[in-house]
Amino acid sequence: MKKKNVIALTLSALLCLSLLTACGGKKNDSQTVGGTKDGVTIVLVGVIGTNNEQWDTVNKLLEKDSIRCELVEYSAYNVPNDALNAKEIDLNAFQHKAYLNGEMESLGYELTTLCNTFIAPLSIYSDKVTDLSQLKEGDKGAVPQDATNEGRCFKILESAGILKVDPAAGYTPELKDITDNPLKLEFVEMEAAYTASSIPDVAIAFVNGQHAQDNGLSLADAVYTEQADTESDNPYINIVACRAADVDNEIYKKVAQAYQTAEVAQAIDELFGGRFIPAFAY
Repeated sequence: MKKKNVIALTLSALLCLSLLTACGGKKNDSQTVGGTKDGVTIVLVGVIGTNNEQWDTVNKLLEKDSIRCELVEYSAYNVPNDALNAKEIDLNAFQHKAYLNGEMESLGYELTTLCNTFIAPLSIYSDKVTDLSQLKEGDKGAVPQDATNEGRCFKILESAGILKVDPAAGYTPELKDITDNPLKLEFVEMEAAYTASSIPDVAIAFVNGQHAQDNGLSLADAVYTEQADTESDNPYINIVACRAADVDNEIYKKVAQAYQTAEVAQAIDELFGGRFIPAFAY
């Protein structure tokens, strides 16, 4: 092959590469990690546990927009935000605002709230006592090991008159912030998914709504339940989270709009019997 032909072919290849890069190299606002199937945009949503049937209603409402949310189930709380940050999923819906803020602060994730979903009151379960007044000195309590939910447990015990925490600690006190523990209660830290199964081994166990549902526990079984507050800046309101750079993605906005509807609020009420309380206006 003559030298000038080689040069011509090389220039042609570079031109084609340049055009491909210009046309296809930039991911636009409407693209999702899930891509498209048969003309339907797939949005991958990370969740914890198996009881997420309200998303069936969300998907019915999204049909008109040719969007479908596919749930990716995880078992541990420390995974969905990492997966979202790494662009393995599009959104996640498993956590409250306090947990997200703690993860971003400690791990540097660039995530944000897309929309509010519900509040899941944290309840105390026991097969040893039927009222917190029956607790004895030195009793043990199973608490989630992440700082935000553990602090929430301490605030609940404070509201029940069992102990006191430093007001300066706000919504998320740590063990060191307990200022008065007259019963000298001991706290056993564990992954939130395991607190329900620890009930036989401790005096009390704190179980959130999702794991209560997974383990067949009803609110009627609870010894004490947190008072749900959906009207304030309560950091324990659950959310759908997205990457900060994608907060204006039109597809994700439509998912948020479909979630925050009367139809989904009704589905939450009917499916979960008060374990989850809608925390959005519709």
